[in-house]
Amino acid sequence: MYSIVIPIHNEANSLKTLHAEIDKVAETQGYDLEVIFVDDGSSDGSWQMVQQLAAADDRVGGIRLRRNFGKACALSAGFNASRGEIVFTMDGDLQDDPSEIPRFLEYMGDDLDVVSGWKKVRHDPWHKVLPSRVFNWAVSRLTGVRLHDHNCGFKCYRRQIFDEIRLYGELHRFVPVLASSRGYRVGEIPVGHRQRQHGQSKYGVTRLPKGFLDLMTVKFLTGFGQRPQHALGTLGLGFFSLGMLGIVVLSALWFLTRPPFSWWEPVHLTDRAIFFYSIVALFFGGQLLSLGFLAELMASYVSRESLPYSVAERVGGGMTKD
Repeated sequence: MYSIVIPIHNEANSLKTLHAEIDKVAETQGYDLEVIFVDDGSSDGSWQMVQQLAAADDRVGGIRLRRNFGKACALSAGFNASRGEIVFTMDGDLQDDPSEIPRFLEYMGDDLDVVSGWKKVRHDPWHKVLPSRVFNWAVSRLTGVRLHDHNCGFKCYRRQIFDEIRLYGELHRFVPVLASSRGYRVGEIPVGHRQRQHGQSKYGVTRLPKGFLDLMTVKFLTGFGQRPQHALGTLGLGFFSLGMLGIVVLSALWFLTRPPFSWWEPVHLTDRAIFFYSIVALFFGGQLLSLGFLAELMASYVSRESLPYSVAERVGGGMTKD
């Protein structure tokens, strides 16, 4: 069975057409699938349309969130309810073409665990395209997961990925990065991108700062999630060492300008800016080291509930689950 999770927010005018397109693909290809619409606080009658589709087609399910929690939460709710071994995600605005589904499955095969769509030719306004390209370049550079379009909502996953990855905030666009950090194999294929027919885009330039803050979070989680002291402690030691070096140099100058070594004007520590910079560096370095120790304690408790590794395969009757 395949599952298609579709988060929606005020997409009432698109749902009937989208369902018909998915139904056509399922009948043509003979797929056994389920479609899960997750209504993320719509106010335009989207939920009523989902109810109608579910009443007419037993393959359709719906989840209505109490308010607008964001796309990551909507997807998470859909993933938790899905039953298919392969899970697709797509947007509900008709810009993703369901006829691409067979291409995703063919490309995934047995070699990949995540296939991300790449909207090579986009039909969006410049104020949405430009920040998206900047963001995609930054994510690929910082994470090492080289995708042209991290923002594309049309993706395909193996179900077990969501047993290990928890989505919150705006982390939905980083699922391939999070999956790759746990050893899953990620690929990308070009997909068609259609003109928006109804509603308006919910993303733009204002999302760019939030996206980069989320990128910093993901970079820390994937690189230092199990060893936060390596990041915080390294910075802390650097600042602490600079501060200590400054204090040592100033102390030596102070000592050498006092009798019987005072052949020049005595040095007063508080008259020099480097003294204050050194003190600030000492305190800042100490704070970072303390934060690193606290983060290590938190990581040790979290690791007891969430395994810090990912098992690809088991063999033999004695190999029970962890």
